[in-house]
Amino acid sequence: MFTSVDDVSARLAETGYLASPAVATTVFLADRLGKPLLVEGPAGVGKTELAKAVAQVAGARLVRLQCYEGVDESRALYEWNHAKQLLRISAGRDETWDETRTDIFSEEFLLPRPLLTAIRGDDPKVLLIDETDKADVEVEGLLLEVLSDFQVTVPELGTITAARRPFVVLTSNASRELSEALRRRCLFLHIGFPDEELERRIVRLKVPGVDEALAASLVRVVGALRAMDLRKVPSVAETIDWARTLLALGADTLDETVVQDSLGVILKHQEDVLKASAKLDLDAL
Repeated sequence: MFTSVDDVSARLAETGYLASPAVATTVFLADRLGKPLLVEGPAGVGKTELAKAVAQVAGARLVRLQCYEGVDESRALYEWNHAKQLLRISAGRDETWDETRTDIFSEEFLLPRPLLTAIRGDDPKVLLIDETDKADVEVEGLLLEVLSDFQVTVPELGTITAARRPFVVLTSNASRELSEALRRRCLFLHIGFPDEELERRIVRLKVPGVDEALAASLVRVVGALRAMDLRKVPSVAETIDWARTLLALGADTLDETVVQDSLGVILKHQEDVLKASAKLDLDAL
């Protein structure tokens, strides 16, 4: 998909995703080596958006598996359309079981889920396995076969192998440790909070109505909040939301009143709001 690291940066920027050199380099290598990309970091720093941006620049279909506690094989790989199978069995009462079984366990009755969908067909796809750390440990076993050989075994149909490998992005907020076997199959990328200059560029790109001075001020304030011992520090997504809030309020500068009135946009716990209200010193920024 990409010819160089600079090509990654330029093409992602066209979609509105400003990639750091480390991000651009790792995406280029994942594409060139055909390896899954494990992206780890705090919530709201652009992990999921990276997969969406790659799909957009590649003209690929985004296939997303949203992980959560309790997700299982039927949600991740495939399941059979049991209602349709029962109708077929009822319609073929004069047939032997062997004849019926051959028919009901066929492609017509198969319901592919994200992992199977991603490896079927020869059209370009980006497979996003989002918040992998929220899935049960057993689900990682399902991922190993797919990420090792890009194939899925359906006992009734055999092994389905990808004609065209998808570009795979796994994201994790590191709420639990992923297995070494899964990590070994991936290239690793950690996306943290951007530096001040990059975050200011992101704000100006996503909220063009905010001028340079206001963008610089709010990024400095967000940086000061992240330095505090808060329960939930502001993410990049919340920085962008705050910029849009200030624009909606018609604020052209950050003063005590504006900050206090809008802290709920970037801080989501009352104890954090109280701590920020007491410790934040705008004059020192």
